[in-house]
Amino acid sequence: MRRRPLLALSALAAGLLAAFPMPAARAATVADYTPSAFAAAQQDGKPILVHIEAGWCPTCARQRPILARLEATPQSRDLMVFNVDFDTQKDVVRRFGATMQSTLIAFHGRQETARSVGETDAGRIATLVDSALR
Repeated sequence: MRRRPLLALSALAAGLLAAFPMPAARAATVADYTPSAFAAAQQDGKPILVHIEAGWCPTCARQRPILARLEATPQSRDLMVFNVDFDTQKDVVRRFGATMQSTLIAFHGRQETARSVGETDAGRIATLVDSALR
């Protein structure tokens, strides 16, 4: 007889958790690159990651889930990630001195801290992102 109230209470708690989920850990802010947003992040001294990518690029496709996992960590809560389309934002690609897609560039404020091209090793990408967070 005591089990029914406990089961009912458990069901109620599960329903409330489903209806009102706990907020996720604060993660990185990911946005398409704009000169004004990038300049503001640099001015504020934010950690920044620029990902120059192309939708058709297989290396970029391998980088995306690695970056998504890193961006979701609490350590990345202040990280600003700017995606640059290699095909349509050629002026931005040139501004960053990139020669190909799958380029990752880390900054801490105005200071470039690391750069890689074609990297798909999760540990090395984490080290690159970490250089911006210090």
